[in-house]
Formats: sequence, structure tokens, C-alpha cells
Amino acid sequence: MPDVYSVVRDAVISKKQITATYKGYRREMCPHVFGTKRGRQQALFYQFAGESKTGLEPDGSPNNWRCIFLDELEGVASREGDWHSAPNHSRPQTCVDNIDVEVQF
Repeated sequence: MPDVYSVVRDAVISKKQITATYKGYRREMCPHVFGTKRGRQQALFYQFAGESKTGLEPDGSPNNWRCIFLDELEGVASREGDWHSAPNHSRPQTCVDNIDVEVQF
């Protein structure tokens, strides 16, 4: 079974959706940037469905960005599906210090 790193990295490159549980909440997300933050693997996701402690805005809202450490994700899987993002996707991000891959628009 592929590790979380491989699944998320491939999802960024292939524009696949990710399903996972994070902090007890089931999430459906599209990863946009993947790499490390202070030496720890982290990704910037756009969450378009599922649950969140803070709640979700409608799909396309700039408030649905999630910065998540990969070692805190459980039950990670990728799948084909529509790509979700927000109009502010091209703004500079601070989630990842050292970028491994980022989605190409």
C-alpha cells in the first residue's frame, strides 16, 4: 500500500482528489502545494466537502483552504473527480516552506 507522501504527491501532479480523516473529521480535498514546513511534510489543500471543526463555506470560497501536516492524516486515498479551488489560488502561500510539487494551472 502506498504511503501518504506518495498518495498526496501523485494527487498534486495528477490533479486528483484526496479523501482522509483529519482531527476526527472526514474531508474531501484537492491538494495544491506539497512539501515541508520546518522539516515536516505538509500540504496546502482546498477542502470542498466533508466536515471541519470550523465549518465549510460554499465550494469556491477562499475560506476553505487547509494547511495540514501529512502525519496527522488518516485513511488517505486519492480518486478521480472534479478539481476544486478558489479564485485566490495564485496568491503567495505560507503553508509550505520547501515546495516539492505544486499543481499546474
